[in-house]
Amino acid sequence: MTPRIDFTSDDFFRDPPKGIAKLRAFGPVVATRFPLVGDVWVTTTYETTAQVLKDSTVFTLRKEGGELAGVRWWMPKLLTTIANNMLTMDEPDHTRLRSIVDEAFRRRAIVAMEPRIRAIADDLAANLFAGGSPADLVQRYARILPLSVICELLGLPQADRPKFIAWANSMAGLTSIFGIVRMLFALGKMRHYLEAQLDVARKEGGEGLIAELVQVEREGGRITPSEMVSMVFLLLAAGSETTTHLISGSVYELLKNPRLRDWLEEDWSRVGLAVEEFLRFVSPVQFSKPRYVRRDVELDGVHLKKGDRVMVMLTAANMDGDVHEHPDVLDLARKPNRHLSFGTGIHFCLGHQLARIEAVCALQALFSRWPGLALAVDPRDIHWRKRPGIRAIAKLPVATGARQPVDVSRNLPGATRSRSQPNTERPSSAGEATRSPAM
Repeated sequence: MTPRIDFTSDDFFRDPPKGIAKLRAFGPVVATRFPLVGDVWVTTTYETTAQVLKDSTVFTLRKEGGELAGVRWWMPKLLTTIANNMLTMDEPDHTRLRSIVDEAFRRRAIVAMEPRIRAIADDLAANLFAGGSPADLVQRYARILPLSVICELLGLPQADRPKFIAWANSMAGLTSIFGIVRMLFALGKMRHYLEAQLDVARKEGGEGLIAELVQVEREGGRITPSEMVSMVFLLLAAGSETTTHLISGSVYELLKNPRLRDWLEEDWSRVGLAVEEFLRFVSPVQFSKPRYVRRDVELDGVHLKKGDRVMVMLTAANMDGDVHEHPDVLDLARKPNRHLSFGTGIHFCLGHQLARIEAVCALQALFSRWPGLALAVDPRDIHWRKRPGIRAIAKLPVATGARQPVDVSRNLPGATRSRSQPNTERPSSAGEATRSPAM
């Protein structure tokens, strides 16, 4: 009998490898029940996960009639309308919409935003304890940074940022039918706001990704007004929510393991490598959206019937010992690192570059400003939101610690902190340290 795993429990989020091992013991593809979705097949290995994501002809997000796999009959129309975006589209509609936002992104030059992202992170880090110590790092830092960046990228007024923070908090409450009902009012307001911003851009132009999307639309991009609203909503929500949990989850792991933090602080050129491991180990997005099986198929020896639904378990792929050596160990120097946190195939995450830059800037700004940062509670008192599919720390209370804050305003962006005898050990969260590879 397949074990019933509570995918929203603290036990699962605190120790994902334990729950994954229980499922994997029943095979590479396991029948289970997922919150809000119902009965579904779940992949438990890297290979099966990658196969489902790459085969967009057999495993589709919609039925032949267009019905979306993850939408239930009782869900309100507003929610299903907003969900009608490129992440829920199969070909050819996916490519049609993806090409429009790809063109807009190319015009914005994401890499060129790094100095601005670093400046935002420095400012937020400097004001982390403006309300006193301890402070909730999720609400005062990890949520505000990516939300500020995506609002700036979209070209939305800075004065409206408090609205987005409130809306983001409402979306974070999507844990049950009751949570959906509570968030509908906020979603309605958000949709009307975005419609108004698009109208302004169509009439007056402007700066930012919204204006670029409108320009692509004018140049012949095939997108309906409703799809345009859903597109902007997707960019705003997806461009902030998952990065929030990547940042908070990464900080949590570093505060639990001071040796890892010390290794990172010794040479900040290592931070890009560390972020890849945080993406794998923290796995903010635990599952993909459900997909329909278009025809009877054998998936790694398991027979799936036409009409069945399957969800890929990204965190299981990231914890597969056949691909990652000692997968349950956080190894900041891990190379290679073939994680699937951004997916693969046609739905590979559009914002992967932006998320990586934000995580790098967030970690360096925070620990450069507050070298003595510490958890203000026992790690056992940290809890996760009961949100299926997303690993999201609810609150992360931090304190200033014994060491004094550093004034980073005089440092050049990207400057590293050095010591006379740098640590050459391989940084990991468990077991004996070994010599580190050339960095």
